[in-house]
This record gives sequence, C-alpha cells and structure tokens, in this order.
Amino acid sequence: MLASWLATLWRIAMLLCDYRGWYRRLSGQAQIDVAIITNIRDEAEGRVFWGNKLPKSGHSNGARIYLNGVSGQVRGICITAEELMTKNGRLRAKKYFIDAVTRAQKRGAKVVLLAASTKRLFGRDGHELKRLFPDMLFTIGDNGTATLLCKDIDHALANAGLNHGNPKILVLGCYGILGTAVTEHLLARRFDVTGFGANQKALAEMAENYAITVATDINDIGKVDVVIACTHNANARLNGDNIERLRKHKRKLLVIDVAEPANLDEKTYRFCRDKIIRQDAGNAYSPLLSYVLGGISSRMLNLLPKVAFGCFAESLALYHAIYHEHNHVLLNQDWFQVNAANRALIADAFESVSITCPKRTCFNKPVASFKLECCEQINIPEASRFAGLNT
Repeated sequence: MLASWLATLWRIAMLLCDYRGWYRRLSGQAQIDVAIITNIRDEAEGRVFWGNKLPKSGHSNGARIYLNGVSGQVRGICITAEELMTKNGRLRAKKYFIDAVTRAQKRGAKVVLLAASTKRLFGRDGHELKRLFPDMLFTIGDNGTATLLCKDIDHALANAGLNHGNPKILVLGCYGILGTAVTEHLLARRFDVTGFGANQKALAEMAENYAITVATDINDIGKVDVVIACTHNANARLNGDNIERLRKHKRKLLVIDVAEPANLDEKTYRFCRDKIIRQDAGNAYSPLLSYVLGGISSRMLNLLPKVAFGCFAESLALYHAIYHEHNHVLLNQDWFQVNAANRALIADAFESVSITCPKRTCFNKPVASFKLECCEQINIPEASRFAGLNT
C-alpha cells in the first residue's frame, strides 16, 4: 500500500513541477517530442513504479527528461525482461507497446525508442511498427549505446594498463547487437577475443565471421584479463565461482557491464569486490540533460542526475538533430541497424548536445582505482554460488 502511494505521489509531483511541460501546453506545442517505451527489469522495479496496483492499460508514465529543449517521456509497460522471453509475454508486450505509441503520437511525439528488452520485440527491422506508424521515427538506441560503450572500454583498458601486452578479453553475449559491435571494436584494436553464449548456432556464425575463439562452457575459456558483459541471460551471468575460474592468479578481473539488468548483480559484487573491478557502461552524460524532480527521478532509473542510458540519449539527440538542427538526412536511416555509419552519425548528434561518457562508476559509486594487482585468493561465501555461465 505504501509503495503504491509513493509511486502515485511521485507522478503527481512530476506533473506539478514540470514547468516546461506546462509552458508547452499553454503555448500550443507538442506535449512530448520523444517517447521512450521500455519494459521493467523485474517485479521489484515494477513495485517501485506502480506499487501493488498495476495500470489498467498495461503501461504508464515514468520519468520526464529534457535535453536542450527536447522533451522526452519514459513510458513503462508492465512486462519484465524475463516475461519477454516467453511467447505470451511478447504478445502482451506488443499490444501494450502499440497502445503506448498511439498515445505518444496523440501527444505530439515524432521519435520513439524501443528501450531495454523491447528492441527486437517487432523483429530485426521493426516493419510492423513502421507500417502502423509511418510518420514516426523508431530507433532501438544501440548505435548510441555502442558508441559510448566502446569509449568506456577504451578508457577502462587504458587505466588498467591493458592497452599493451595483448590482454585476453571475454565477451559475454558476443553475438548480440552490442556484443557484435564490441567484438568488431576489439578486433580492430587487435586484441585477443573470446566469445561466450548459450546459442551454439550464433556462436558458430561469430567464429566464421570474426577471428575469435568461442565457448559455451566456462571451463573451456581459461584465464582472462577482462570480461565485457553484453547480456543478462541466466546462462551467461557471472558468479563467484566462475569469477575465480576466469581471473588470473594475484590479479583482479576487470568487468565492464552494460547489461540491463546488470549481469554481475550487486549482491554478487559485494561478495567478490576485493577481486574484481566492475564498471557500469554504455551510459550518457550531458550538462544539458535534466530530469523533472532531478535526482529523485534519475534514482528511479538507477542513474545519477544528468546521466541517461545510451539508448535514451540517442533518441533525444536524434530528435534534436532532425528537428532543431534540420538534419533531415537522419530520417532516411534505418535505426534498427547498428553499424559504423549510423554510429558516426550518432556521434555527431551527441557532440551537438554535449553528450559524453559519465564519470566511471560501479552501481553509481565512483570506481576508485583500475589497478588489477592483488595478493589474496578470493573466499567465496556459499550464498554467492548460483547458476551462471553453465550451459
């Protein structure tokens, strides 16, 4: 009951304090420019946003974000990341998503982001959405996330002293959208890359297309210097046991985690933090970005003030580039595709609104050091021994 009351109070406070939104209404402008439509990470996050009373429509407003005059509205659908892996969950999610887009269009939105686990909800090209809403621009946001993620990786490797000496790097979920972008980036820098995942067919295709080794069993990987987590799939989650298998003797394991929900969760991190260095990745910072209610709203997304997910930032920057800077060429791009050309365009759009990587954090707390040397073997509490990276 208290959770429901607090969630309702938050929404009322956002509505009352959104002075820019009130000005838009009074001046006849579109209420929103960008609709950020997302599933929830898990049921716990659902309780934060809705308490024990789910919206009848299956979706409702979340945080309100502004970027240099662009108005973005998060719209949460009542589907968890786990439910999206089921047929029934995907059918419900598609219904809620289409309904949410219809609502956003009526409020004036011209750009829609398929955020979090909804990215492939309508296939690899979003044909159904584009047919239903021909006047809307849809993006999955991963060109922006990949751009920022690769910068995060370069920064972490440099600060950990791994730019030289051919470090061994493990990419979890290497065949996914971000995993593929990361693999290409690392190979361009001539690093030794191993790909891991549960999908043997997709792994085989990666091995054919890229000069990497692949594995579906943690025991086949050996010791590595770095793990880049591009998936939260249960079969590829880090835990205390496989962290100890992967890290080198008297060395901490560098973990760069872009997954949402986090691959290496906070509970496991607390057990293993003296033997790993973990960094949040793929997020965006801009001094021109703000949330209605500031840190109260950003914390609802597990983010710091003036920080947004890379995909959120892409959708806002796209609108700014197209409708504020009149770069209409961007309307002709397929933003369901993640490639070098699209990333270059997004990098330009980011620069125009001062979007960069935020200060490096681990669960929103500063990463104190990237020094990998350590002396002691890890002591794994029994509670941290759960399934993961076993297929």
